[in-house]
Amino acid sequence: MKRTDAPELLDSDACSPRDVELAMLDLGGVNRRFGGIRTTQTLIEQVIQRTGERRFSLLDVAAGSGEVPETASRNLAQQGITVKVTLLDRARSHLPNGKRSLVGDALALPFRDASFDLVSCTLFAHHLEPQALVSFIKEAQRVSRRALLINDLVRHPVHLALVYAAFPLMRSRVAWLDGLTSVRRAYTPEEMRAIIASAFPANAGQRVEISRHYLFRMGVIVWKEAEG
Repeated sequence: MKRTDAPELLDSDACSPRDVELAMLDLGGVNRRFGGIRTTQTLIEQVIQRTGERRFSLLDVAAGSGEVPETASRNLAQQGITVKVTLLDRARSHLPNGKRSLVGDALALPFRDASFDLVSCTLFAHHLEPQALVSFIKEAQRVSRRALLINDLVRHPVHLALVYAAFPLMRSRVAWLDGLTSVRRAYTPEEMRAIIASAFPANAGQRVEISRHYLFRMGVIVWKEAEG
């Protein structure tokens, strides 16, 4: 299945506030029921296992409602792990009230070098063409002290068929149409590895860990420094 890039409706700024609200609710449901939260939590747990640390600051880019990192943070708190989350999105309308959040550009993050232990994103990487994704990875590495965590979809014909079948479960037609587009423009693990290798040609193999998760989810850790 060849990757096909196309704009998503939520990226167009043409959606009404109600469209945005319903789409965010549907996206939250997808992340809760189909592995989105679990994938991010697993990636953080992998960082804990490697570093031995139990307190992290985390910047979530293209955060939307922020439900994924916030829920993972609450789950990890039950294990005595502290994850202090800051949300960043390009649109204020996507962000929740009452949370540590700001509007900013994912390709020019408004932070100093090494401002956060971790930088993460969920269902964002597929929005970027390969060269823009390289730019984001480098920018996230600049801002992080430990690693970049990428939680995204895996492109696959069966995955596309499942999204078609999910239409009756969706409250938002916008979210459903964007879901179809997202699967078509998502990367495979092999493509993701090649893109990261082009960002760090000298030691990419030592810097990246890619894992598959429930229902066509991909988890990626790009370490700030190579192992060893």
